Amino acid sequence: MKIASALLENWLRDYYFTNEIDISSSGVEDFSMVELRQLIGLQQEEFDQLIFHDSPSLGSLGLRKAIAQRWGKGDISRVMATNGSSEAIFLVMNALLKPGDEVIVLEPTYHSLVHIAESIGCQIKYWQLKFEQQFAPDFEELKSLITQNTRMIIVNFPHNPTGVSVSLEQQTELINFAAGVGAYLAWDEAFLELTYDRPPLPEVSLLYDKAISFGTLSKAYGLPGLRVGWCFAPPDVLEDCIHLRDYISLALSPLVELVAQRAIENADCLLNIRQKQAYTNREILAEWVETNRDFVEWVKPQGGVTAFLRFRDISDIEDFCHHLINPHGVLLLPGTCFHHPHHVRLGFGGSTAKLKVGLSRLSQMLSVYHSNTQLIHI
Repeated sequence: MKIASALLENWLRDYYFTNEIDISSSGVEDFSMVELRQLIGLQQEEFDQLIFHDSPSLGSLGLRKAIAQRWGKGDISRVMATNGSSEAIFLVMNALLKPGDEVIVLEPTYHSLVHIAESIGCQIKYWQLKFEQQFAPDFEELKSLITQNTRMIIVNFPHNPTGVSVSLEQQTELINFAAGVGAYLAWDEAFLELTYDRPPLPEVSLLYDKAISFGTLSKAYGLPGLRVGWCFAPPDVLEDCIHLRDYISLALSPLVELVAQRAIENADCLLNIRQKQAYTNREILAEWVETNRDFVEWVKPQGGVTAFLRFRDISDIEDFCHHLINPHGVLLLPGTCFHHPHHVRLGFGGSTAKLKVGLSRLSQMLSVYHSNTQLIHI
């Protein structure tokens, strides 16, 4: 089966590199090489000593050790470093799923988490997060979706795009549901450590032998252009991933692995800076929503740096976002990229100054839009 078009990427492909103010993105503000070297103590000598040999299929030993020590209690046998978490997701889905498998996926969700399984020919069941319920996961609904044929349950908490998460007790409940039918639990942990109202959840692969987690330096650590991700998975699953990888990317670049290893070894330094910025920006956004409550509704994010706002009385959300980018220069992601035509994804992880400018321009356009709508009705 042909894989579906990635609506989110199609939108960003047109506007991501040409906007003036980006308030759409799902990651924190990017670090420069100068900032990174200063923060993590990366020395020129380390680059000079690097030899451009091929890297092992699972990633360099140093990088895998760094990942395992930070999140996996040191067990490198369950670690694979990948070209972004997107590669890890693609490899794992293709290694474990086959046509006809029953797969439960959160909705809305990132396209890779559903379209890859869909393209394999899996039977997809959607676990809906509903605005009317404050996007709170309904575990009774999940229970009704699970059968003895469920092969995999796919979640991403803290959630992109809504920003909701689950409690420690709910994480345990998810694991118990999966274990009850022997299903794999695939968990996108892109924002595992970037939370606001409660401590981060435990690494799920340490709690259940059929749990697989995906991580990345792109979202919470400000290094999306490095293109480094990873997964924690049982060794036999990683072995199957290697066979697929032999036909795709083979391995990572040793240059990228060096930088990634050192970044992960000093991840707290990167995370603390961007988490403080995210706290500040979330409060700025909260004040903006309150000021514009006649036009906007939301659920305040519990983690990550995205909010899934619902705009009142906007009939064509894509047209609105097109006009916001041209001529106003502000990039906002229409909810149609997640099959929610009355919502937008607003990213608040970037520059605080640019967020303020972007929100100001958005306010102006909302005011004009609603004024024009009222005139039409008159």
